[in-house]
Amino acid sequence: MRAIGYFRETKRQSLADQSEAFLEFCRLNGYEAAATFFDSKAEGDRPGFRQMMEFVRQQAPHGFLMVVVPDLSSLSAALTEAARRYFQLASLGVPIVSIDTGEDISSYLLNAWTKYRANGNLGDRVKAAMRRKAVKGEALGRPPYGYRVGPNRRLVIVAEEGSIVRYIFRLYLKDDLGIRRIARRLNEESLRTRRDGLWSMVTVRDILRNRAYVGTYSRFGVRVPASHAPLISQEDFQRVQERLDQRRPAAQTRQLTPFLLSGITYCGDCGNKMIGVTRRQKWQRRGDGVMRTAQYRYYQCESRTNRSLCDYHTRRAEELEQSVREALDARTLTAAAAAAQGNGAASARDAEAQIRRLRDKARRLDRRLEQYLDSAASGSMNLEKVRALSVGLAGEQLQIEDKLAESQRQAEQRASETERRRQWEKALGRLRGEWEALPFGDKQDLLRELLDRIVVADDSLQLIPRP
Repeated sequence: MRAIGYFRETKRQSLADQSEAFLEFCRLNGYEAAATFFDSKAEGDRPGFRQMMEFVRQQAPHGFLMVVVPDLSSLSAALTEAARRYFQLASLGVPIVSIDTGEDISSYLLNAWTKYRANGNLGDRVKAAMRRKAVKGEALGRPPYGYRVGPNRRLVIVAEEGSIVRYIFRLYLKDDLGIRRIARRLNEESLRTRRDGLWSMVTVRDILRNRAYVGTYSRFGVRVPASHAPLISQEDFQRVQERLDQRRPAAQTRQLTPFLLSGITYCGDCGNKMIGVTRRQKWQRRGDGVMRTAQYRYYQCESRTNRSLCDYHTRRAEELEQSVREALDARTLTAAAAAAQGNGAASARDAEAQIRRLRDKARRLDRRLEQYLDSAASGSMNLEKVRALSVGLAGEQLQIEDKLAESQRQAEQRASETERRRQWEKALGRLRGEWEALPFGDKQDLLRELLDRIVVADDSLQLIPRP
């Protein structure tokens, strides 16, 4: 068994002392000391940990490997980060053991988390207070469409919004309109959401599913019936739920194939994004009666799909992607890019926005990890399931951290317009010369690096380079 040592500088123990303890641990247990990595006591970038992760990725497939640390705090002084680091290592299939006991530190992690939660930090106390308010039926946060917060923090009906809620339920239940057609009807009649926006399938569905409209207040896992005046009868609401459940497609395992141009393709008619759509058809062939099936993939205007607005603008996925490839080969694209890349300010702002998005997503994943650990500490979820979920989550976190590191690297590169220009031309050259050989993810990343958007009209196509 080969062992890797990871140390973090602390006041209690120097890096030299930790390294000596690691070597003694290997000698006593007959392990080969394969490598050591360390970080300073300051939290943050953690280059040593990243180097160790890369080493583990490369070496784990070639033989037995374990990571050895003095204790849980060696991964981080912050408990959530320590948990994240633990499961990131575990996701690569290596055990993480303590120098003192030689045992996996997962038990220390759970014990530490249980004590941490038992202390009742400020966040827990705030949540408890809000839950007590919810039990009383007092409204917390933004009220649902159709209501406002009135006296004693109870929900009170807003007449105009309430009439639209009743109209939505009537269209679905009495007129038998589907969710998409309801959104279209509301938009055609110039009815607007609370924020004066257009209705979509999501907003209509959320209203049809919300129990607040039968007078039930739900928040923080608390459900209080008859807490406020209803807009819909219990019978009608139940009939709507049954119909929604019947129309929901049966759950089935499907291998979803991503679309190459997702996120950068826009409708030339209304300016909204075009989304990838997959349709499967089944029919019986005339003559021999043999059943045939086919799958069709195409890009369709999102306004048409979600709001029943705009016309039926679609392009077959294979044809559109081939047209984009041909347009990339056209030499006019390089000239257009040269004009578009006038200064690096816009590009730098894009990079900063991407970094913010990635950090926000990383924080959301940390909150999910904390929820899993809370479930383990309370006994509502067994350790095997918590570990499986957390290891899967750690894989996502590693991808985010890799993308964040890459985004930060790119942000530094884009500070120099000359470097940005060189990178742009390099990406274009790779797409032109290696289109067939490039992996899907690399090809998609290169397209997004090159293009700000692809504008698709019924009979034309325009590639707009990134500034």
